[in-house]
Amino acid sequence: MKVVIIGASHGGHESAHELLTRYDDMDVTVYEAGDFISFMSCGMELFLEGKVTQRDDVRNFKPADIEQYGGKVLANHLVQKIDTDKQEVTVLDQKTGKTLTDTYDKLIISSGVNPMTLPVPGADLDNVFLMRGRDWATKIDEKLHDDAVKNVVVVGTGYIGIEAAQVFAEAGKNVTVIDMINRPLGNYLDEELAGPIGDELTSHGVNLHLGHGVASFEGNGAVSSVKDDEGKVFDADLVIVAAGVKPNTKYLEGTVDLDARGFIKTDAYLRTSAKNVFAIGDAIKPLFAPARQAAPIALASTARREARYVVENIAIEKPARAFAGVNGSSALSVFGYKLATTGVNANNAAKMKLNVASSFYKATVRPNFVTDGNPEIFVKLTFNPENHEILGGQFLSKQDVTAHANTVALAIKGKMTLEDLAEADFFFQPGFDRQWSVLNLAAQTALGQIPSV
Repeated sequence: MKVVIIGASHGGHESAHELLTRYDDMDVTVYEAGDFISFMSCGMELFLEGKVTQRDDVRNFKPADIEQYGGKVLANHLVQKIDTDKQEVTVLDQKTGKTLTDTYDKLIISSGVNPMTLPVPGADLDNVFLMRGRDWATKIDEKLHDDAVKNVVVVGTGYIGIEAAQVFAEAGKNVTVIDMINRPLGNYLDEELAGPIGDELTSHGVNLHLGHGVASFEGNGAVSSVKDDEGKVFDADLVIVAAGVKPNTKYLEGTVDLDARGFIKTDAYLRTSAKNVFAIGDAIKPLFAPARQAAPIALASTARREARYVVENIAIEKPARAFAGVNGSSALSVFGYKLATTGVNANNAAKMKLNVASSFYKATVRPNFVTDGNPEIFVKLTFNPENHEILGGQFLSKQDVTAHANTVALAIKGKMTLEDLAEADFFFQPGFDRQWSVLNLAAQTALGQIPSV
């Protein structure tokens, strides 16, 4: 079987690896438009902080990792057109300028997304940067160590924007974050957890200017200030725009079905409208499992799970099972805090018009008598008010909370209820946790019970 893969990020890499290691008879070619295989944008903060072995190690894989199994990985090769009748792709070699045609038996599209620019005056000024990919990471790193850059404005309070704010604040820059959302990480955290994050940011010198949009970037050649929607002006030697992403699917118009926002439409088996063409990664809307609806979930973990599913079923006319979906689990450190989320929260519940209830619980990580390393922990559970099925969890502490989020992710997968979680059997040792796990206590609280701590 001859398989062509468009895009060499997480989905493309996982697809190629699975095809070549699961099966004996696969001809696999990966076409990547970029010149570097394959920078890991979710590792950009570590890249900028210098907390990596070597800069070129911040990648999903090297071409040799696929070539050792017989695959081909071609950088600087832009797929311009797909002929789904002839099952051919037209590819531009961006170094030579020559065009080639390749055929496929199966095609996997994993071309991802592009960072969004702001459609405001001055968006094309110098020193208005995006934060995605190796080229931008290198440019940002130069500014991070440039003493002439004193004032930095970050547009966007998602993960990428908050990471940028932290990196520049730690470098001694004056940082302002602007977003129309009224709380940091508002797409991920409800108010009870976003509040402490906001306090943590401001305590480290980050100026939060929330509930406001950007009207324009001002400057003569290079940016010198940012004006908000009420005319307030912020000095800016550098602007980082982290205002979301859009699907990289312009080249697919008229080839496969796209929705109004440009996302590739797929069925329950991740097949596109064209025969023998699959789509995975950030440019599709996979099943958001706890909501039982499709939703954009731009995560490396999602792309890899989709790729594994597609490869498992690539030769099957109708797979025995549909793609199971994902919970959208993620985590982030913000100065002293560590947060992790999975599944439904107030923001996505409202967007999807879900009928949900929620409960907030706060305690210390360990029993009150423990004085050494016993920070507070905040837990928000979201659930179905009718049957108490667990739909989501948010966790925040100055201790690692990712294990709790992973546990709730499994609870969602298993369709567990609050009652299940309230009495689930977890270990107890006062050097680690409480007599009842924080998950037990949060579920008991959600059930209206007064937990015995």
